[in-house]
Amino acid sequence: MAAEKKPSVYLSSTSETYDVKSAHITRGALVTVSQKLLSQAPAGTNPLKILSQLPGVMFQSAEPQGIDIWSQQLFMHGFQQQEIGFTLDGMPLGEQSLRNYNGLNTLLAISSENVARIDVSQSAGAEEVASTSNLGGSLAYVSRDPLHKLGGTISQGFGSYANYHTFLRFDSGDLNKTGTRFYTSYSRQDGQIWKGTGDQFVQQVNAKLIQPLGAESFISAYFDWADEHQFSTPDASPEVISKVGYKVTNYYNGKQSGLQTAIDAANGMFQPSFAGLEDPEDSAYYDATLNSEDYMGGIRAHLQLTDHVLWDTTAYGHGETSQSTWTTPYYPSPNGSPLSELRKAPAIQRFGILSRIHYDTENNQLGGGVWYENNNYRSPQYDFEMPNIVDGKLTSALPNPLNYWKNPFAEIFNQDYNTNTFTAFVQDTYHPIEHLALHFGFKSVLNTTRVGNGYANPDYYGPGTHLASGVGLTTAKAFLPHISADWHFLKHNELFFDISENIHTYAQCGYKLCASPFAVTQTAFDAGKASFRPETDWTYAIGYRYSSERVGLSLYGYRTNFNNRLQQVTSGSSVNPISTVANVGGVTMNGVDAALTIMPIRNMIFTNSFSYDHATYDNNITEAGTSYHLKGAQIVNYPRFMYKTRLSYDWSGLTAYVDASYNSHRNFSYTGDVKVPSYWLSNLGIQYNLSKIHAVHESLRPAKDLTLSLSVANLQNAHYIATMGENGNPLDINSGALAYQSFLVGAPRMFFGSISANF
Repeated sequence: MAAEKKPSVYLSSTSETYDVKSAHITRGALVTVSQKLLSQAPAGTNPLKILSQLPGVMFQSAEPQGIDIWSQQLFMHGFQQQEIGFTLDGMPLGEQSLRNYNGLNTLLAISSENVARIDVSQSAGAEEVASTSNLGGSLAYVSRDPLHKLGGTISQGFGSYANYHTFLRFDSGDLNKTGTRFYTSYSRQDGQIWKGTGDQFVQQVNAKLIQPLGAESFISAYFDWADEHQFSTPDASPEVISKVGYKVTNYYNGKQSGLQTAIDAANGMFQPSFAGLEDPEDSAYYDATLNSEDYMGGIRAHLQLTDHVLWDTTAYGHGETSQSTWTTPYYPSPNGSPLSELRKAPAIQRFGILSRIHYDTENNQLGGGVWYENNNYRSPQYDFEMPNIVDGKLTSALPNPLNYWKNPFAEIFNQDYNTNTFTAFVQDTYHPIEHLALHFGFKSVLNTTRVGNGYANPDYYGPGTHLASGVGLTTAKAFLPHISADWHFLKHNELFFDISENIHTYAQCGYKLCASPFAVTQTAFDAGKASFRPETDWTYAIGYRYSSERVGLSLYGYRTNFNNRLQQVTSGSSVNPISTVANVGGVTMNGVDAALTIMPIRNMIFTNSFSYDHATYDNNITEAGTSYHLKGAQIVNYPRFMYKTRLSYDWSGLTAYVDASYNSHRNFSYTGDVKVPSYWLSNLGIQYNLSKIHAVHESLRPAKDLTLSLSVANLQNAHYIATMGENGNPLDINSGALAYQSFLVGAPRMFFGSISANF
């Protein structure tokens, strides 16, 4: 939380995409993505999708709105989303993995229409952020405040594949002389997956209350309820793409015929297109879904105690129940069906408090604070009976995969985690002369996790398999420094540098599901405990910006030394892979972003950016007695080159844009002998505010800002691979890489539209 002293704001001509707040900064240059840009995307689009317009940022999803949680993948300067800090109004959202064990997916934490802005720290600074995973920077979501006037918003979106997005918000306006006000909103996203059969549904309620306390102080409260039920886009492998094509789907179709096809496949009778595949059993399943329900809320006291002292404290809580599922052909049901429904059912209960104090003098901005959280995370997986088909008849009704299932016939595995996290920071920003800010601060981290109730079903994993239980690990780092400087010289020029060290506490998940030292057998944990080290990194960055009315230029260079990188290394099938958590050693990243924005005529903005990231492994590794030559290979799943361009025009209520992006090839295997091809992707959009037409404005009162939007995603209908490594990455081509299902095909050309009005 920065001090309330208002900084000078330098807006470059790139401000349509991001504003650069530079004066009095405490953590290097900060890039801000505003609601204006978010509102130009198709209704309901994940804000992370919009962030991918920034240099060095890559967001992947199997559909164009970024709402398929299974397929969400964000990289920033070589760091994946699990290594980036996320907060909402200061409250921690935890590690953004698929099964978030210590937080909440940003899509489910707040409706995109209620996001005021996202502050992006692309360096690894920001020592005050409430995160233990911000190796590669942080994303701070800021929610919109309730309006001072009574009003509301109604928006209805529609699109390809039965896509509908509804958003309703009511603003109370000021209820009394003190300015008490609130809003409440409801959003509903519903549509079919583009590849196969299945619904993708999310509904959400947000509410926010503000009670001013004088001119500068206030108390606020935020509440979020999210209900998610989604079919996941089917995984693919290089072999399936090359031999069968991009459109292989799962067997589910909501009818008995889909179940019959899945039963036939489980019995070795595959569809003709699967002939010749090395691994036809794993090339399609009956279904795969995600179901979750979340409650999250917090109360914040923002108190300006004196002209120089600000105290800001937030208490929060979050609870989640969820089920992620797929239908396995490898573990039969008791009724004789060769299929059963495996459902991982994680649950989260966490409570925390963060408190910060800032003291401003004439030349210094001093600050310090603490964050404490207790998190209980349960990670069981159960198996449920699937119907059989005997003599052409179902033995029981077809279940709805999007319902919560009860009464399993077997528990597959379980671990219970309890984690206590404590961090503290101090910082000072010193202004020796006007337009120069020198910053120093450090962060301390103490994190302890204990694991109990470990269980592995011997019928499923074989006798003698015991998960790590009754064990724990502690991450302690007393001094994580951050040094930066920011200098505005001449009229339009800015120069800054940023140096910081950060640490990532150990991840948590179910057995074999992530790069966690806990998600292994007791034997593997005991053998590796002495060598387990938390991931750490040093990041060095330097940047320059030139901002004028017609031209914006930015250069950003960085070097990161990433130590003890933990990766999930897999071989065999994606169903029951040989999966280990390997310390792949150091990773060295050297990169540069360059962006140029020009305004050739009034209201027209043309932006181009180029990113280069040479991110390579420093060491070879040995697995199961075999050496693999990783040294010098580009890291998996992230391109070395990215190019982005955007042309937009804004005039008298009309906004139009076209953008395009290029991603170079990405390594699928660690050694780099299996790659995913490069691709181009482009999008087109247009909006018009009908209220700018006087006759429309007069006839629709009290409605205002009646806006129509139309857009096209994947304009050229390209075939490309979007998400990669969602099931881990293979070591090389000889470890089953060609048949390993761990990437997702991007969506074809899709159309979207919406109509919205403010009152």
